Amino acid sequence: MFQGLRTVIYQVGDLEQAKAWYSTVLGVKPYFDEPFYVGFNVGGFELGLQPGAAGLSRASDSVITYWGVSQIETTFKRLLELGATVQAEIQDVGGDIRVASVIDPFGNIVGIIENPHFSLESAKP
Repeated sequence: MFQGLRTVIYQVGDLEQAKAWYSTVLGVKPYFDEPFYVGFNVGGFELGLQPGAAGLSRASDSVITYWGVSQIETTFKRLLELGATVQAEIQDVGGDIRVASVIDPFGNIVGIIENPHFSLESAKP
């Protein structure tokens, strides 16, 4: 039985550079920091960074993980200022829910979602 998402892992070419970038983006230091894996606690969920294989190409557009945000315009702008590039502009998908996505400096797609109807309490099984 699925209980919900727990961890998202991004492959990165330069683990130290990615650790510094995500520490800035998230405003927290990793709780787990080893040469083979760096883990951040993000609102009770895990963002993991792993060294990518040599020659690994850009992440597939077929999977996008969306991280919840309270102010999508501010977050989108900040990600771009920190070196991400636009993958998809902010768009209203109905019901006051807005989404956007960027490509981080390491080639991973990072989705953000502003959903006023979602709370962690309502997500508990």
